[in-house]
Amino acid sequence: MTTVQDGDAGDAREPLWPGDAGTLPDPTRRVLLRLVRGPYLSGAREPQLWAALLTDESPIRERLAELFLDLVVDPTNEFAFVRNAPSEQAPNAVRSERLTFLDTAMLLVLRHTLLSEEGRGRVIVGQADVFEQLAVYRTPDRDEKDFAARLNSSWHKMHNKLRVLHRAGEDRAEISPVLRLIVDADQVRAITAEFERIAREGSSAGTYDVEPAESVEPAEEDEA
Repeated sequence: MTTVQDGDAGDAREPLWPGDAGTLPDPTRRVLLRLVRGPYLSGAREPQLWAALLTDESPIRERLAELFLDLVVDPTNEFAFVRNAPSEQAPNAVRSERLTFLDTAMLLVLRHTLLSEEGRGRVIVGQADVFEQLAVYRTPDRDEKDFAARLNSSWHKMHNKLRVLHRAGEDRAEISPVLRLIVDADQVRAITAEFERIAREGSSAGTYDVEPAESVEPAEEDEA
């Protein structure tokens, strides 16, 4: 058990286990681990970790920088996440998650809905409404059953991997405000331009790195 309090992370402390070479208190280490695991830390859902982050934000930033990671904190909405250091010379440290074309399209629909409802409290969406907006992407070679399976797969990924949706009832979900931050306006413009190119030329999508949503990389084709 640590003997150091109040965020004085640089002082000597008792080790947490035999041979422990760390210097940070237990809660601060848990915040570091949470941020590195991703995709984000929510103050509303993990208040103890959020309090530890606010207490020791400076040493946490320092430790993350050692790993070429940049800490992003939104104190108003109580979110924090890490992204790759803003340097072309730094190695990419954030783990990437390949998203299908439909994953990416769903992410954009959710982000648009979130921004359009901003300032009105929690934003709840119905699964059927989101699927209806994405129906335009069903190509002639996809039958309805196959397309519905792909939409369901994307919906579950938003819940379980990216954690930008939280269940709010049967077939309804709350959009996490963090989505506004993890896919910024420049990334939306780039992905939207690619979608428009695909619609215009009938060709395949390229790839992008969007942090830290486990990195959004639209695949050339939907996953089989």
